[in-house]
Amino acid sequence: MFKKIAFTLLAIIAFNTAALTGASAAPADAVSTTVKSGSFEGRNDHVTTGGVSIVKTSSGYVAVLEGDFSLDGAPAPTLGFGKNGKFDEKTEFTKLGSISGLQVYQIPGNINPSNFTEFYVWCSDFEVSLGVAALN
Repeated sequence: MFKKIAFTLLAIIAFNTAALTGASAAPADAVSTTVKSGSFEGRNDHVTTGGVSIVKTSSGYVAVLEGDFSLDGAPAPTLGFGKNGKFDEKTEFTKLGSISGLQVYQIPGNINPSNFTEFYVWCSDFEVSLGVAALN
């Protein structure tokens, strides 16, 4: 059962990564490894819930907002990393595609997730966090 779930997740990651990067969908990456994960907590009067996983693939890192992900809404939500309760603006890498559900985002090569302890849903218009997940 675990192998089937893992293969399904890897297939989703490969498909969504290809869709986001414009590459053709390839078979699931057999060497994908979850390196960090966490659960969101809302910030600044916003409700942000669900899980996030940082996955290392043969083509780099991806951020997986899990199927239970949800944000109550906000203008210009983006994604990025931080540590010690502070968002690092240099890591802001993409706009949030949807306020709910499974999503996969390619993390740019100049961002090393191992340097950070938190993953953020950030509002660039007001420069406030909408949700933070402590990464373990």
